[in-house]
Amino acid sequence: MLTYSNAKINIGLNIVEKRKDGFHNLETIFFPIAMRDAIEIADSKGNADYTFSASGIPIDIDASENIVVKAYELIRAKYNFPAQDIHLHKSIPFGAGLGGGSANAAYMIKLLNQKFNLGMTESEMEGWVSQLGSDCAFFIKNKPAFAFEKGDKLCSIDLDLSGFHILLIKPDIHISTAEAYANIKPNKPEKSLQQLIQEPIENWKTTIKNDFEDSIFPKYPLLAEIKKELYEQGAIYAAMSGSGSSLFGIFKNDPQILPQWEEHFCWENRL
Repeated sequence: MLTYSNAKINIGLNIVEKRKDGFHNLETIFFPIAMRDAIEIADSKGNADYTFSASGIPIDIDASENIVVKAYELIRAKYNFPAQDIHLHKSIPFGAGLGGGSANAAYMIKLLNQKFNLGMTESEMEGWVSQLGSDCAFFIKNKPAFAFEKGDKLCSIDLDLSGFHILLIKPDIHISTAEAYANIKPNKPEKSLQQLIQEPIENWKTTIKNDFEDSIFPKYPLLAEIKKELYEQGAIYAAMSGSGSSLFGIFKNDPQILPQWEEHFCWENRL
């Protein structure tokens, strides 16, 4: 059985405050996009609990550390279904702020629920997958949402961007979560993103921002340059997604990929 797990972008990201447990409270908009990985499972003929193989973008960690396998083992420990051969084809780049791994985990759980008729509700699946990452639960419903606290609390929003185009660019820059938070200065905004996102998209350029850009752009000026070029090419709104390093622009028309972008990972589609 085969499924496709999609990526997301963050539209705005405010670091509101540092928590007593060392994490940060934030607010952001999660919006699903059509960039996809593929996950396939089949009944195993061997004696192992699972087999794991991968293709596409190389994965440089042990299978047992892959979040797809962690999701599989989490659910199998509860429901004890037959062992599976797992194959993951990666197209969503790593370290991009696109939630590719989180989506893999959520879609593995949805796939197992479907194949073995486990009867888990969306709420139950959100509970399971939240054990693996703060943004994983978003991909169970996979609809636009306002995320708050650690990014694990979700509130559905009405945000229709159909008809717009998206161009996403990811240079070969890896930004760790620790690095992204190192120079961040929490600040509670005057108006919540939940309110700002309802304004016309033409207003977003001046009202909606990603706080990580303030700490990351000075260290990686190429990212700031790409954002500037996206606006010069006619983007209505452009920003970094999550803690980077991908940037995206939202356009009314099909955007042109500039020659200097071709050395980077580029992806274009309709929203």
